[in-house]
Amino acid sequence: MPTAPSDPRRRIPRTDDLLTLPEVAAASASLSRPVVTGIIRGVQDRARAGAITPEDVQAEVVRLVTGRTPSALRPVLNATGVIIHTNLGRAPLSAAARAAIADAAGYTDVEMDLGTGKRSRRGTQARAALLQRMPDAEDAFVVNNGAAALVLATTALAFDRDVIISRGQFVEIGAGFRLSDLMESTGARLREVGTTNRTRLEDYADAIGQDTGAILVVHPSNFRLEGFTGVPPLNDVAALAHERGVPLIVDVGSGQFEPDAALPQEPSIGEALRAGADAVIASGDKLMGGPQAGVLAGTAAMVARLARHPLARAVRVDKLTLAALEATLLGPTPPVLAALHADPAELRRRTEALADAVHGAAPNAGVVEHEGRVGGGGGTGVPLPGWALRLPTRLADPLRSGEMPVVGRVADGACLIDLRCIPEDQDQVLAEQIIAAAAAAESTEEEGS
Repeated sequence: MPTAPSDPRRRIPRTDDLLTLPEVAAASASLSRPVVTGIIRGVQDRARAGAITPEDVQAEVVRLVTGRTPSALRPVLNATGVIIHTNLGRAPLSAAARAAIADAAGYTDVEMDLGTGKRSRRGTQARAALLQRMPDAEDAFVVNNGAAALVLATTALAFDRDVIISRGQFVEIGAGFRLSDLMESTGARLREVGTTNRTRLEDYADAIGQDTGAILVVHPSNFRLEGFTGVPPLNDVAALAHERGVPLIVDVGSGQFEPDAALPQEPSIGEALRAGADAVIASGDKLMGGPQAGVLAGTAAMVARLARHPLARAVRVDKLTLAALEATLLGPTPPVLAALHADPAELRRRTEALADAVHGAAPNAGVVEHEGRVGGGGGTGVPLPGWALRLPTRLADPLRSGEMPVVGRVADGACLIDLRCIPEDQDQVLAEQIIAAAAAAESTEEEGS
């Protein structure tokens, strides 16, 4: 419908004119033309609908494009004391892994032997790095996460067959996700044995039959049973499985290569392999400290069987994951393990320095003892002694919404800032964010009074 000469919509700036604004032109260097024009047209439509005036269009367009990036994900400072924080992306990658991702972002020899110019096995470098860290494994295969590894194993070994599993190992992880539902979706039938608190070797023996596809042992990573409990040693289960010609799959969960004194109850890949598991499943983005990945390690025959299954193609990882995983395994100590073994005395020194740095803005801030956690289902219930800066709870919201978001732990009537997971070179940035949050909270209180 044509607009009348007096219609205010005639005053809405033209798209071409808005595209020439310096701020819009600068945004076009990082955003595509369709995205920028889409923002402009969205603002123009709001003006046509009367939500804003035509005179406000230019300022609104500039506001929306300023600081806009192609990705909505924002870096944050994890001050919760939880190392493998699922909501914050689990394991932070090492500098070596980040550099490897950047190098692999273009063309790379992911499936080519540069010496011969012929096609090669995908991810041979990452596989070699894994086998170097897992000398008890004959072979290894990488998929996109631990759940995918379990799906591949149960599909390849137990489609329309039984998977024997202890009732005490029926695990539900985050967001209501149940491993039992996952396995049943592959066409496997779950054969429960034992009870919630006790499973014996004879329970496994009695359940094995002609329709048995595999025995599965799952580490109950996000809970702990105590009291009158018991499960047979893994090597006994392996001996039984091999005697009956049944594959044994062990899901250790967190991706710890060998036992660690800091986590005495956490199973490791090496222990499971030495006990006789045919295939061991682990996560790359937990205690392995790398990118999201599912690692399948075991006998050469078993890994080859799983890798040949058609589903393996659907769950394989891309070149960026392979590059990051290899660099994590061959590079220096990844951030996850550094945080796990952080020196409490050094954490206290840094926390006290932080308290001094923000004293003017937060004079009531105090240094208190604080126990960190592994998170991600690892080291369940194991406290990690440390320290935290105690701030008023009113600072929690402005800290999360600051220029560099800071996520602390709100507990015991305070916002607790734990430095365990924060690189020391970010301490000054953290101090600046706390000072800014205190000023923002004070301003909000003054406006409300």
